[in-house]
Amino acid sequence: MVVDIDLNPVKGAETGKVRPCVVVTNNVYNQRVPVIQVTPITAWSEKKGRIVTNVVLHPSQDNGLTKKSVADCLQTRPVDYRRRLVRIRGELSRKEMAQIDQALKRVFHLK
Repeated sequence: MVVDIDLNPVKGAETGKVRPCVVVTNNVYNQRVPVIQVTPITAWSEKKGRIVTNVVLHPSQDNGLTKKSVADCLQTRPVDYRRRLVRIRGELSRKEMAQIDQALKRVFHLK
């Protein structure tokens, strides 16, 4: 799911402001606990598109994005959606979610 989350306040090099994010925790977990894990989405650039822990996302009616972007899997973080959720945008494709899964496995050194 793609949602807008208010990531402020931040410290240091953390990603901030209200921005789209991908919910990366599963629905069973999400229904039981108010804290979810999200991966922030930021504007695409050629440099960001080459980073192996970023996933390039193209805007579509399904995902609610308005411009080419990247999911920055290195910046994944927990948020209390009751306090930080701004709005729901849409859904990513299975292919995009599989790419995010692979990037998260790389970030957290999972098999």
